[in-house]
Amino acid sequence: MLPPPVITGGPLPLVLAVPLALAAGLALLLAFPPYGVWPLAPVGVALLAAAAHRRRLRAGAGLGFLTGVALFAPMLAWTNLHTGYLPWVLLSLLQAGYLALLGAATAWVSPLADRGRWAWPVLTGLLWVGQEALRDRTPFGGFPWGRLAFSQDTSPLLRLAAWGGAPLVTFATALVGGLLVTAAWRGWVTARHTPRDATPPADGRPGVTPARRWASVGAPVVVAVAVAVGGLLVPVATAGSGATVTVAIVQGNVPRLGLDFNAQRQAVLNNHADATIDLAARVAAGQERQPDLVVWPENSSDIDPLRNPAAGARISQAADTVRAPILVGAVLLGPGPGQVRNAGILWRPGTGADLGQLYTKRHPVPFAEYVPLRDIARRVSKQVDLIRSDFVAGSTPGVVRAGPVVLGDVICFEVAYDHVVRDTVDGGAQLLVVQTNNATFNVAEARQQMAMVRLRAVEHGRPALMASTVGVSGFVAPDGRVSDATGFNTREVVVRQLRLDDGRTLATRLGWWPEVTLAALAVAALVGAAVPRRRQRVRPG
Repeated sequence: MLPPPVITGGPLPLVLAVPLALAAGLALLLAFPPYGVWPLAPVGVALLAAAAHRRRLRAGAGLGFLTGVALFAPMLAWTNLHTGYLPWVLLSLLQAGYLALLGAATAWVSPLADRGRWAWPVLTGLLWVGQEALRDRTPFGGFPWGRLAFSQDTSPLLRLAAWGGAPLVTFATALVGGLLVTAAWRGWVTARHTPRDATPPADGRPGVTPARRWASVGAPVVVAVAVAVGGLLVPVATAGSGATVTVAIVQGNVPRLGLDFNAQRQAVLNNHADATIDLAARVAAGQERQPDLVVWPENSSDIDPLRNPAAGARISQAADTVRAPILVGAVLLGPGPGQVRNAGILWRPGTGADLGQLYTKRHPVPFAEYVPLRDIARRVSKQVDLIRSDFVAGSTPGVVRAGPVVLGDVICFEVAYDHVVRDTVDGGAQLLVVQTNNATFNVAEARQQMAMVRLRAVEHGRPALMASTVGVSGFVAPDGRVSDATGFNTREVVVRQLRLDDGRTLATRLGWWPEVTLAALAVAALVGAAVPRRRQRVRPG
């Protein structure tokens, strides 16, 4: 078998690379909800890889930064709806910085990428996983929003989550992008450097004929299509295999969107209590099934029901009337002065709050739920003082035992963190529950979050649901299909029978090892690229 043709030449002209980098960010953006054109994610990966290939490190970093700004600035625009422009700008620039590192890493490994037909795609996949592993953890616990895997909620590649979680889906998505850029680059370079009337060498060996040229281009494309479509061959559960429960999601809505919904705390609590009592009336009339569990969203009771008797009595009235336990999203005071907790607490009919089944959010959002380095942050913006009380992180996974079902409760942005969700399944969760409050954001943020819920359902082979104050709420089957999705900024109650599951997918059993392995290989590639780069520097001419 003859080796693939050697690719020579330098980087793309900068006048072409800059538009490609910007187009990469826009393509990646359109792959995510609310647009959801998932094939554009590999295209965006390919465009950035082409722009940064064979460039100097600074140029690669600059191009990656352009891609990051084009992606994250519009994607995270919902952060400035009610808090001003500064948090949005700072967060967008911070996230773009990680794509700058990716661009520099892409330029650094270029000598390795040129060594074989399949080296470039594999390196592209590894670098994306490594970049996301770093971004998901730094600083202050990281911000995983915008991972490649979360753009694939309607793609065949989503099913790979059952084998290796979000890291494997990201790797496969970037691998397809690497295959596309390999094909395009080979086609461009060989067409540019091979004369149309090229004749075979005099020694009888076959030259770079048009057939060989198109074969070298076509093979990566065929493999890219095979990888993308091959996700359909991954077996995933379509429904649970255990007991059946009836669950109701109450989306009570808020008086008005924005941060000032907190000023209407009693109204928000009343909305959810009244909607639950209305559900009980429909159950009594035979119009709805009797629920085994009712789920209220995050911030459905911003009045601490453990310390405010009126708030506790309102929730008890709802639970007693519907004759089912309610998972309430509540803000609890303490444990210390100036501290609060974002919690999910089970409220049982007849007995009230079950303090043994209480989950405190483990990953509060920095600069939104608490302010790290407050004195320093105040010098940047005095808006940090709008957060008067810091949310205290919980220390145990959100495993809540609610009668016939064990819940894996995560709150809001926690659904983006692999280990937070996985810990609940390891603890015995049969149903994944995401309590969230999107009243301070918009429908784009809500749909991006629902895409994450879909991935988690497939990853762990569990039915899942998202309960929001204003939408989007809905149920997700273990194969990622969404049912009974609600509208945005509406009051709705949806009831559905779910079949539970106690099984463990390969991804659940492997835990963090797929990401550790892929990230370690990315580091090895960065180290290994030092040798050919040094040889390039000392080569004559």
